[in-house]
Amino acid sequence: MSVNQVSVFLENKPGTLNKMTEVLASHNINIRALSLAETSEFGIVRMLVNDVFEATNILKENNFVATLTSVLAYTIEDKAGYLNNLLEKFSEANVNIEYMYAFAGKEHAYMIFRVNDTKKAEALLKSKGLKSLTQEEIAAV
Repeated sequence: MSVNQVSVFLENKPGTLNKMTEVLASHNINIRALSLAETSEFGIVRMLVNDVFEATNILKENNFVATLTSVLAYTIEDKAGYLNNLLEKFSEANVNIEYMYAFAGKEHAYMIFRVNDTKKAEALLKSKGLKSLTQEEIAAV
């Protein structure tokens, strides 16, 4: 099952990222994972949060451009070689990764993947023995 990621477009200027996190913090939104990509003009924040719908609504109410994107999330052992093993499954299933990021838990790492066809990729990876995480599982980590 895919999870929803919140994507936010931000102006690339001092304090903008802080304003976004301030809005989320004031509404008790917990950021579980975050990736920031930038250009000279703007940045894109991609994040997993404890309540994606509340976060998206709050951000829009505060004049941020926020959207939801389906991504796949998998747990791996936090040991050398385990990411390579997971990526081998993607290669075997002929799934192209558009981007990825991660966050660490106490005993595991959690890998987040954006692919071009989430449902197809998930089915192919499931046939390779992989089970993706749910929104509830991500929120509980």
